[in-house]
Amino acid sequence: MLNIFALEIINTLPSKAVFNYGSAGKMKIVEEPNTFGLNNPFVAQGSRLQPKVTPAPVSGPVHLHQLAGKCFSLTESTYKYEFCPFHNVTQHEQTFRWNAYSGILGIWQEWEMANNTFTSMWMRDGDTCGNRNRETKVILVCSTRSKLAQVSEPSTCVYSLTFETPLVCHPHSLLVYPTLKEELQKEWDEAEQARYEGLITEQGYNNLLKDIFEDAGLLKSRKVKVKVQEAAADSARQNSLEKCKAVCNLSK
Repeated sequence: MLNIFALEIINTLPSKAVFNYGSAGKMKIVEEPNTFGLNNPFVAQGSRLQPKVTPAPVSGPVHLHQLAGKCFSLTESTYKYEFCPFHNVTQHEQTFRWNAYSGILGIWQEWEMANNTFTSMWMRDGDTCGNRNRETKVILVCSTRSKLAQVSEPSTCVYSLTFETPLVCHPHSLLVYPTLKEELQKEWDEAEQARYEGLITEQGYNNLLKDIFEDAGLLKSRKVKVKVQEAAADSARQNSLEKCKAVCNLSK
C-alpha cells in the first residue's frame, strides 16, 4: 500500500504521466506538459525573447507615432503573431509541445519608400534562421480600425504582415516630403532640380534621396553622405566614359 507521502507526490504530477512500480518503486514519466517558451509560467517573458539589436527610433508620419507602445495580434492555426509598431514582430506557437517555438521575427529598423510615399515598415535582425536572420515586411493598408489582418512567409525566413489602420486612409497620410526638416526638404529640391537639368543621372538622384532619408532617420545609415555636386561629377565621368566607349567602338 502506498503511504500518504507517495500519494502527495502522485497528485502533483502531470495527468498524462505513466508510472511503473517495481520492487524498487521506480517512477517513469512518459510525457509531460511543455516547459519551454511562451507556455512556461516560471520563465520571465524577457528571458524567452532575446533581441539581437535595439529598435530604431520612432520616425515617419507624426500621426503614426501614436501606434508606438501598442501591440496587435493575430492567431492563425496554432501560431499567434504579435506586431508592435516601432518595436518588433513576434511569433508564439500555441501548443504544449516541449519545444514550442516562441521567437522574434524582426525588430523595427527602417521604412520602405517609393514615389514620395511610405509603403511599408521593415523589421529586421530577428531570430537566427539557418545562415540568416528572420525579417518581416509590414504593409500598411487603409481600414476602418487598426488590426493585424494577414501573415504570410513569401520566402524562407522572410515574412509579410498586412496591418490595417484608418491612420493611412487620407491620400496625403503617407507622403514622405512633409515629414522632413526644412534643411532636408531643400536638399531634395536641389536634387530634383539637378535631375531636371540633366546634371545627374537617375542613379545619382536615387543615391541623393537615400542619403536624405538616412539623415532623416527613415532609413538605416549605410554609407557616407553624397552631395549634389559629387553626384553631378560622377554623372559627368560616367557620361564621358560612355562617350569614349562609343567612339572606340566606332573606330574599330
